[in-house]
Amino acid sequence: MSEVLSPLVYQLGVGGIGGFTVGYAAKKISKLVVILIGLFFILLLYLGYSGIIDINYAKLFDALTGLLSFAGKAAGWLIGLVSVLPFVGSFAAGFALGFKLG
Repeated sequence: MSEVLSPLVYQLGVGGIGGFTVGYAAKKISKLVVILIGLFFILLLYLGYSGIIDINYAKLFDALTGLLSFAGKAAGWLIGLVSVLPFVGSFAAGFALGFKLG
């Protein structure tokens, strides 16, 4: 019984701690990225309003759509993680807790 339980406890512990760490860092980094993107767009809008630059909104929208389509492609590699369910489960729980507390 301990031959099965020991690796399982190890996977759950490492997954939970790793998930918490990644979730906490992801929330902190995402806040910074959102602030920087917001400031960038405010700067672009101000420069466009001032007449300093001319913004092609159609091209800007296409570029943003291309960046957001990456999220759909990234979901494909998550399917392979299902094979290590205990680790993924504890990682997801730790990630959610770290993201909430971050």
